[in-house]
Amino acid sequence: MELTHFDEHGNARMVDVSEKDVTSRSACAVGSILVNEEILHKIEQSDMKKGDVLGVARIAGIMGVKKTSELKWYP
Repeated sequence: MELTHFDEHGNARMVDVSEKDVTSRSACAVGSILVNEEILHKIEQSDMKKGDVLGVARIAGIMGVKKTSELKWYP
């Protein structure tokens, strides 16, 4: 099977999909953030100077998902 989204060097590239049928799709993303023990303890104890970092991250993730359909690609 030929992978059309990669050039001959393996670099990702945009392809024209305007003629494809509309389909339902889903995706799952996973990430990691590494912090030292002091920062981890402060996060767990809600003792960060900037406030609830986990709450802010949760809201940012939810808002990111809600706005995904509005993303534009400008080559």
